[in-house]
Amino acid sequence: MVVLQVHLLLIPLLMSIMGAAQYLMQDAALLSYIDQRFLSLEKRLEKCNQDVLEYVDEFRDFSKTVLSRLAGLTTDKAEVKSEVENLLSRIDHAQRDIDYFGSVTDSNACVEVHEDLVKQQLLEEEEEKKRLKVMLNASCDHMLAGIRSLKIVKKTGGKHGSWMKDPGKKHAKIYLLSGSVNNVILEFANIMTFMESSHTLKARRVLLPLPWEGTGHVIYQGFLFYHRHGSLNEIIKFNIQRRNVADQMLLPGAGRIPAYQLSPQTKIDLAVDEQGLWALHAEPETGGNMVITKINHVTMAVEHSWDTPCSSKDAEAAFMACNTLHVVYNSPSGGTSRIRCVYDILDALNTYINPGLHFPKRQGSHSTVHYNPKEKQLFAWGDGSQIIYKLHTAQKV
Repeated sequence: MVVLQVHLLLIPLLMSIMGAAQYLMQDAALLSYIDQRFLSLEKRLEKCNQDVLEYVDEFRDFSKTVLSRLAGLTTDKAEVKSEVENLLSRIDHAQRDIDYFGSVTDSNACVEVHEDLVKQQLLEEEEEKKRLKVMLNASCDHMLAGIRSLKIVKKTGGKHGSWMKDPGKKHAKIYLLSGSVNNVILEFANIMTFMESSHTLKARRVLLPLPWEGTGHVIYQGFLFYHRHGSLNEIIKFNIQRRNVADQMLLPGAGRIPAYQLSPQTKIDLAVDEQGLWALHAEPETGGNMVITKINHVTMAVEHSWDTPCSSKDAEAAFMACNTLHVVYNSPSGGTSRIRCVYDILDALNTYINPGLHFPKRQGSHSTVHYNPKEKQLFAWGDGSQIIYKLHTAQKV
């Protein structure tokens, strides 16, 4: 009887133990399944990360290749554009020379020019000179005979800059453009306001959408004409009153070398005289000699171009006055500035080297020298000083 009772008591106990063991086995199986799933997910995530890293490395390599090729294309494009402009300029110069020659007699080594052909060339040259005089409305009958005196108006800004009046307007406003790369024009009501010590507070600030390069800009008929920074030879026409770009042009052959050896920051120097707007620059094809280009300031079109014998070596500045180029030379260390080359575009026979015109009472160098045809004065920037030079003129002979 007792054994039976014990047996009856053991049965539930054994059943309970077996049930617990069964639950433990199920939990272990579940944990094993979850562990395997996590291992599978971790492996897949690791593979995904590895793929992403490989894609990133591949994309970086591809980006470097694309950027390198694009940079090469940009360089090639600039070189090709420069070579094409150079070729076009040389073709234009060659065409002008070819136009003066007539037919050739035969294939002999010696070519004889007929006397009638010489006369025809002289007639054509005379007609060309007449056409240029009409185009320029040439009425200049005076020439520069000397630089009489100077007046240092103010000393402001750094080594490079330019200042000027607008000879095409009746107002007395003064414009200051400081630096060889900038986009801010300071406009003053008159020269007295400009001379005040707190001149920047009295100035009207005009911001340009595109910065300038060099110091060869001019203001004429209410527009600022300047060489755009970062471009080879782009000239911008900016409306000062409306504060917008009115027009632009490319100047063939310009921008590859400095206009003046002693002012390398200026690749294109713009000038104004009695006949309007000009561009001065140097070209490798001319051996570094100066080239003059007449620009129609309204249409921004090139009207004519002249190669000159005036060298850009040891030159620091130049200006146009009465259809005549005057190139200013100095020493690299700075000294007495002198005009050593003069070129009259309407009378090449009047071109002369080393005329001995010097700038008085001053040692140093010029960043810019611009002629004002309205006041017959030079507005110059010398070592941070704004200077006015008065001119002595004489009758052309």
